[in-house]
Amino acid sequence: MKTAFLGLGVMGYPMAGHLKRAGHDVTVYNRTPAKAAAWVAEYGGASAATPAEAAKGADIVFVCVGNDNDLREVVAGPDGAFAGMAKGAILADHTTASADIARELGGLAAEKGLGFLDAPVSGGQAGAVNGKLTVMVGGTDGDFAKAQPVMAHYGRAVTLMGPVGSGQLTKMVNQICIAGLVQALSEGLNFAKCAGLDPNKVVEVISKGAAQSWQMENRVATMAENKFEFGFAVDWMRKDLAICLEEAKRNKAALPVTSLVDQFYGRIQARGGNRWDTSSLIDLLARP
Repeated sequence: MKTAFLGLGVMGYPMAGHLKRAGHDVTVYNRTPAKAAAWVAEYGGASAATPAEAAKGADIVFVCVGNDNDLREVVAGPDGAFAGMAKGAILADHTTASADIARELGGLAAEKGLGFLDAPVSGGQAGAVNGKLTVMVGGTDGDFAKAQPVMAHYGRAVTLMGPVGSGQLTKMVNQICIAGLVQALSEGLNFAKCAGLDPNKVVEVISKGAAQSWQMENRVATMAENKFEFGFAVDWMRKDLAICLEEAKRNKAALPVTSLVDQFYGRIQARGGNRWDTSSLIDLLARP
């Protein structure tokens, strides 16, 4: 299949690589051309100077950029992907963005005779590198059926959640749950230290029971050592939580814990921890 991949950050770079290794024809675009050149040198394929050029002739165009504004520019701008796509092609967006932008771009795609899927991912950089992401998708059954086997090259679970916008709404649930889990884990580890217990031994025991979580299995060792360079950055988490809180105003969902944890992440940023990973919440307890 002929594909394009727009956005070669820590997630997009390996995701596009999985497509090429699977035998697909891949043309990449990145705002920093040197990154696209490095990808081509590593994987083969081709790069293009604009999203429109990259998308020309592609059956599916994948996008993974930073936020709503980046997405709108790369997809619907004068040199955006839509300008180069032929009728019947599908755009699958892996950006974590708002449901509003998903619906906006989905509407534009329909007007142009294009398919659109909002397909944010979870699993972090390690999941992208290892091809074990969870992909939450919004769109039509037909578009999903065409794109799912391709996304499966980097997604261990690729699930259609409903119409356009449903993928982004599901990702919001994901981030809401993570925020509460990380705060609870931080408080538990700090309590263990204050009580004179060995945090690692405590976790070894409780991880066999009802308290077990991905965060517990993958972040305890580094959290206990105040090392925060192993995951999703605080700046990006605050961007995502802002989307969650804004959507909650619209649908009237109560998010008291999420709102509080968002404020805690603001305090981490004030300490200069913008690029620390999300497990850095424990630093507020270790150093009040």
